[in-house]
Amino acid sequence: MRRQFRGRSDAFVRSNDGEQGFWPSYADMMAAVALILFFVMLLSYIQNLITGNKLENTKAALADAEEKLTATQTLLEETELELQTTQSELETTKNQLAATRTELLNTQSSLNETLQQVASAQAELSQVSGELKQANQTLAAQRKTLAEQNEKISSQNEMISSQNTKIATQDASLAAAYAELENMRNQMNALAVLRLSIVEQIRDSMAAAIRDPSKVSVGESGNLILSASILFESGKYDITPEAEPALDLLIDVFYRFLSDENNRNYVESIIISGHTDSVGSDESNRELSTNRANAVLNYLLAGRNGELNRYAEYFCAAGYGEKRQVVITGDDVSEAANRRIEISITLKDDSIMALVESLAGN
Repeated sequence: MRRQFRGRSDAFVRSNDGEQGFWPSYADMMAAVALILFFVMLLSYIQNLITGNKLENTKAALADAEEKLTATQTLLEETELELQTTQSELETTKNQLAATRTELLNTQSSLNETLQQVASAQAELSQVSGELKQANQTLAAQRKTLAEQNEKISSQNEMISSQNTKIATQDASLAAAYAELENMRNQMNALAVLRLSIVEQIRDSMAAAIRDPSKVSVGESGNLILSASILFESGKYDITPEAEPALDLLIDVFYRFLSDENNRNYVESIIISGHTDSVGSDESNRELSTNRANAVLNYLLAGRNGELNRYAEYFCAAGYGEKRQVVITGDDVSEAANRRIEISITLKDDSIMALVESLAGN
């Protein structure tokens, strides 16, 4: 049985008709095979050319790779040495790191303690800050108070300065017043001495006139004391004729004294006071003593043709009855001493005189 082919040639299609179509188809097939082989050989040649070129290139690349590999191996050896060195350094660094970690742990522990101390210090600082703030507030208040006090002190200093000026003026005035008071004191002392001298002169003159010194005396206060018996009869207030010469002498003395203006400037009054004993009633004794004092006053102002009448404003009379006894024994002698006329010269401003004495004492 013949094989049947289906191909590109119509001979193979028509093979069932006989042998005539077989060879041309075979020739075509062989030609195709030859052509294929040619192309295969061409391709192989081209491939060999390409492969040869590639092989040369590969050899060159291989040589370069070997050189690079040698260089890399050298570099690798160097790197290995460096790595060993680095490992050694790394070991050293690890040891140092371990020591550093230990030191760091110690430092951390110290740091924790320090942080605790810092926290405690911060707490104390906060407390101190609060106290300082309070102290600053107190200080501010104190400064304000001090400023106010300084203003008050400044004002007080101004007042003190003004007062010092016034005091200086007053001191000057006081010094002048002291000088004036001293002058007044001297004058008043002289007047007091003069008064006592006059009273003593009156006493001596009247004692000589009545020829009985016991009837005229000077009291402790400087008053002239006249016994009533030399002026009046018992129980009466009419001046006896025997007493007139003594009273005339008294008029002369007072006239000479009051004629001096300096003396008059310091005389407040000349008081004539009457006193009785305790015999009789208070009313009768008071009336009798008043009448006797007025009788003496009237005689002094009217006697000697009224010489003293021009100075009548300095004289006055008073009756005390038995209320100011000088002796209280109840016998005749004491009763006779209580019956008396006292004449006292009162100076002006006794208080000034006391001030002068106190200033003189200081």
